[in-house]
Amino acid sequence: MQACGLIVEYNPFHNGHAFHIEASRKASGADCLIAVMSGSFLQRGEPAIIDKFHRTKAALSAGADIVLELPYVYAVQSSDLFARGSVQTLHEIGVSNICFGSESGDISRFTNSYDVLQQKQSVYQTTLQEKLHLGLSFPEASRYAYQKIGLAASEMDLTKPNNILGFSYVKAILDDKLPIDPLTITRIKNAYHDQAITGSIASATSIRKELIGKEDISETAASALPEVTIQQLRAYKQQAAVWHSWENYFQLIHYRVMTMSEDELAAIHGVDEGLENRIKKTARDTTSFYEWIKKIKTKRYTWTRLQRVFAHILTNTTKDDVQQFVSDETVPYVRLLGMTKTGQSYLNARKKDMDVPLISTLAGTESRLLSIEEKASHAYYSIIPPKKRQAFYHQELQPPIMI
Repeated sequence: MQACGLIVEYNPFHNGHAFHIEASRKASGADCLIAVMSGSFLQRGEPAIIDKFHRTKAALSAGADIVLELPYVYAVQSSDLFARGSVQTLHEIGVSNICFGSESGDISRFTNSYDVLQQKQSVYQTTLQEKLHLGLSFPEASRYAYQKIGLAASEMDLTKPNNILGFSYVKAILDDKLPIDPLTITRIKNAYHDQAITGSIASATSIRKELIGKEDISETAASALPEVTIQQLRAYKQQAAVWHSWENYFQLIHYRVMTMSEDELAAIHGVDEGLENRIKKTARDTTSFYEWIKKIKTKRYTWTRLQRVFAHILTNTTKDDVQQFVSDETVPYVRLLGMTKTGQSYLNARKKDMDVPLISTLAGTESRLLSIEEKASHAYYSIIPPKKRQAFYHQELQPPIMI
């Protein structure tokens, strides 16, 4: 069986994701679609609106055949590390293709851009370092560096968020010379950061904005969601009494910061260049997560970077925790969250050829990376009342979901 990989977050799974699944199956001709999905916390440092198990059920019901979990140490990272962990996970499970959505929609532009970057690497690095020294954030400095070597033109605009991620996937494949053919489809009808729902296909950002703080799913939000997602959102809200956002965690993260020393904060992954002092100083007179981020944010410290830092503070993820894994050549295991009958058939044929373990539960498995995953899961469910929290965490110890 031939498999095509998808790199996803499904926060939540919406009509655009359903289109991506259908278009990826058609573009790749694959028998099996395998999604590697961020777990409790996401690439931009946000908690997922509902947990990974309910998101897995929605994805499998909507056309994915296998859902794998991207480990926390790769999921809550910059685009290059996020891409590397995702691509290596899909490589270990044996995909022939990876298909991603982009503003460009032409894979040759991505591979040609990779060649340009290889040829002009010194110019790119020099410009990048110059802009970083001027106090710009890494994403902003990268945009200037790409522009300098001609990769910010309309035919391949690396200032666009999905182009940036897609280029990171292509780099991960080509840098490691993996036997994977990248494919891309054009992202349609909405932009990644659009704030308003204007049709049946809308950004996840606009959908979350419409959902958070509401008791139920509005007609506006429902218009952009497949029925399976509506069911899973409602089921989760009924059980957990919450759709997760950073404001739910404000008191916990504030307590953590107020009781940590500067040295303890400085040991947290992502806390660099004296950021621990700025976090401690602003904590004294802040009353909400949004207000706190606004007080810390600068050109260098972007909103996304700060959200990632707060995720690492909440989960107590240190520089030492992360360093050994981001420098490894591949992922130490592949975690299965759920599958269909087609996915089960694929895994039965594939797993004997895998070079790393295929696991489906935290129970009975010893791994430093899994211990970090366990901490992230406990942190994620920490805002739920204790009796319900125990039941939600128990999902980590159960067999994979079968649809």
